[in-house]
Amino acid sequence: SEGVTAVKKLGDYFDKISGTINDCNIYILEGEEPGATMLVLGGSHPEEPAGRLATWIMAENGIISQGRLILALSTNRSATTVTRPSGAYPRDYSIQTPWGERTFRMGDRWTNPLDQWPDPEVYIHYPSRQNLAYVDVRNLNRAWPGRSNGTLTEQTTFAFMELIRQEKVDVVIDLHEAELQYPVINTIVAHEKGLELATMVSMMLTDFEGFSIGTEFSPKNLHGLSHREIGDHSEGISLLVEAPEPFLDATRGITDRKQLLEGKDDFVVKAGKHGLLYAPIDENGWPIDVRVGRHLSTILQTFESWNEMYPGNEIVCQGVPRYAEVIENGTGYYLKDPGKATEGKVAYE
Repeated sequence: SEGVTAVKKLGDYFDKISGTINDCNIYILEGEEPGATMLVLGGSHPEEPAGRLATWIMAENGIISQGRLILALSTNRSATTVTRPSGAYPRDYSIQTPWGERTFRMGDRWTNPLDQWPDPEVYIHYPSRQNLAYVDVRNLNRAWPGRSNGTLTEQTTFAFMELIRQEKVDVVIDLHEAELQYPVINTIVAHEKGLELATMVSMMLTDFEGFSIGTEFSPKNLHGLSHREIGDHSEGISLLVEAPEPFLDATRGITDRKQLLEGKDDFVVKAGKHGLLYAPIDENGWPIDVRVGRHLSTILQTFESWNEMYPGNEIVCQGVPRYAEVIENGTGYYLKDPGKATEGKVAYE
């Protein structure tokens, strides 16, 4: 997008990340007028593609006239280089656009074990010392707030915390998807500092956007997650947004590209008929356009609700489609052809 005013690296905020697989691009869209600073994280779990695609669309279409928008499209870049062992995941998926196909890596929930190994028998979270599942030592969303001398995953979250502190970020929005058998779904999980903001966003989306989304408290005693630790260890408000992804359900059928993008699965529908799901599903499934559209409208409504609550410290974003537009035109309609980009406006992600 012409709206991207700078492309930095995560390593600019913490030297130890420089040159590593997780030294991801940081896209900054800065308006001419000062205002609020928002950070949107896509790809914390790359196997949840809607969040990554939503940030991609924002980077390629967004124009900020007031305030600053900071985007990470590959928050855990290492996790984009691997798929889940024994999961039979596709290596990639393609989105149809008006100019052809755009192909993206599939990715996994965890940092690639080739980049961080071995896993401990029990993962002891820092600094809470809470005991978590061994594999979550490589889960970026169990490694916040990180530490400077920790694992690659911990150093990555530490670098993001440095970014949040140095750039004086007001709100962090972490985009995720979840299986329908997981109770935290179709919701905004909010740190107590952002509960009023999240509630307003939920009400506005449910009333005016054509889809419902709830609000949940961030548990104070569940550690390592962005919605808890970012709010605890910085001045910023931390929100985590969940959309449904049937591809992740334990009762799913074949985990192929078609299922990933269409979000249709007879087995998950049957599980719903037995009362085993926390989100509805029918023969229409949860297609990628619905999931991406939900995320984009949630982000834009967060900006608008913030502006109402904090006049004088606003963020104004244009050019980014809302839910209804993505449903009508498709995700691919908003992905730009790199072959037609202005010179100097192509970044290798």
